[in-house]
Amino acid sequence: MILRGTATDDARYDHVAQASARTVIAGYSTSFGWAARLLAEPVRTHVRSIYALVRVADETVDDPDPQLSRAVRTQMLDDLAAETGRAVQRGRSTNLVVQAFAITARRHGIGADLIDPFFASMRADLTVAEHDQASLDEYVHGSAEVVGLMCLRVFVAGDETAYSRLRAPAQCLGSAFQKVNFLRDLAEDHDQLGRTYFPGLDPSDFSDAHRDQLLDDIDAELRRAATAIPHLPADSRRAVAAAHGLYSALSRRLRATPAAQIRRTRVRVPDREKARILAGVLLGRRP
Repeated sequence: MILRGTATDDARYDHVAQASARTVIAGYSTSFGWAARLLAEPVRTHVRSIYALVRVADETVDDPDPQLSRAVRTQMLDDLAAETGRAVQRGRSTNLVVQAFAITARRHGIGADLIDPFFASMRADLTVAEHDQASLDEYVHGSAEVVGLMCLRVFVAGDETAYSRLRAPAQCLGSAFQKVNFLRDLAEDHDQLGRTYFPGLDPSDFSDAHRDQLLDDIDAELRRAATAIPHLPADSRRAVAAAHGLYSALSRRLRATPAAQIRRTRVRVPDREKARILAGVLLGRRP
């Protein structure tokens, strides 16, 4: 005999799904994890649910296991994309991370206009080794800008006027974050994954001039993004300010690091500096 589930059962399943997303995020030590602690609930849970799906997709294409061929990874990613689409439509998935994302997507109006470009960029990581400017712009839009827009959907909680006003700065923030990661992961992306994201850049000939040119673009996007922070709702403003501060610190450290060293090692912000940035945000100071 199969017993019909109750509303309480549904709530329990959703809670377990969201807890699984939280576990995924906790498994990765990132600047996002530090900043997310400053989000108020329920915004924090919804943003973690977005990033958990992003992390699972990213790990699917970047898993170093040599037994996972490109064809296998492609099929796994296609399965994840299809299950995500079904879950957003019907509100149910047997994949707990997808279920958590679907709860957020259905509640905050995150639709195919944001989800499809994300998975398209993940697929590009399986097929594109070098980018021109057009393909890079498309990739960054799908891999980072739309993720920022998903979070913005959560932040504004249905306020379409605010979403329209803050959309462009949110895209700039996502783009800047992604390009900082490209720069600090230059060696790993090229040597281990066989990818070069910046058009025309030969990592073996990477110079301080190249570094500064890329960082000038990143810093311009960070400045544009900063204009929106004071206009965000209070329950997300401090967290976004902290994330902005952490990536601004990364940008400064990258600019102070010789290009030859960036080519060999991954630049990081020490935990002590991260804690100082977070404390400053809590005290109302600009990071």
